[in-house]
Amino acid sequence: MGTLNAPMLLQSNLSFPRFSRSSSPKKTHSFSPKMRLFGPAIFESSKLKVLFLGVDEEKHPAKLPRTYTLTHSDVTSKITLAISQTINNSQLQGWYNKLQRDEVVAEWKKVKGKMSLHVHCHISGGHFLLDLFARLRYYIFCKELPVVLKAFVHGDVNLFNQHPELQEASVWVYFHSNIPEFNKVQCWGPLRDAAAPTTFDENSEIEGNGESEEKATTLEAPCKEACVCCFPPTTSIPWIHSLQTQQAPENASVQGLEQL
Repeated sequence: MGTLNAPMLLQSNLSFPRFSRSSSPKKTHSFSPKMRLFGPAIFESSKLKVLFLGVDEEKHPAKLPRTYTLTHSDVTSKITLAISQTINNSQLQGWYNKLQRDEVVAEWKKVKGKMSLHVHCHISGGHFLLDLFARLRYYIFCKELPVVLKAFVHGDVNLFNQHPELQEASVWVYFHSNIPEFNKVQCWGPLRDAAAPTTFDENSEIEGNGESEEKATTLEAPCKEACVCCFPPTTSIPWIHSLQTQQAPENASVQGLEQL
């Protein structure tokens, strides 16, 4: 993903287009932060490093917990994806990661017999810089998430080759923020569509890649008692414990979350 703190935006070259300079020494050109910020988000497989930690590459996530932890380095522009049964906390240590909070974590769930991918992004809360640039961070996460989802599919290719039906699983994106405007859950539709490149209008308010009201569904809760139609029985992502989903109106595509 691109950097999520505005003062460092120009350091990242992961998903921003390159511009060539004129050969004429009489003319000077400068990079436009606006052009770099609103450039296309492009997945580059050569920059992806995948770690399998205690999981079978082909084991269906309805039988064995499967979690993705994705981080990005501004120094090398490399993406690291850990595929494990729980969050790979070793990726999230250090002052830099705590300052940036640009990680994306996700887990597979089976709820009432249907598979879905639940993706979590930290927008704000924790320190004042995250709060100050909350709107910008929300935009960047929305813009870069198709790249993140593409990295999940590419990095876990053996799983998707063995179980291609997972490409049709619904993607639920949780935006965690101490600002109510950005504290929400959105359904991005089937993984196959959610991972497709998308273009944002820089002049419009960013609303994510959520489905239209006609195609929207409510986030179904797992069974409260032990059953075989829901798995895993508990979440592997502790972030969700600090949030409680509110019941959304019927056919609403976005469910609000209580403030942290």
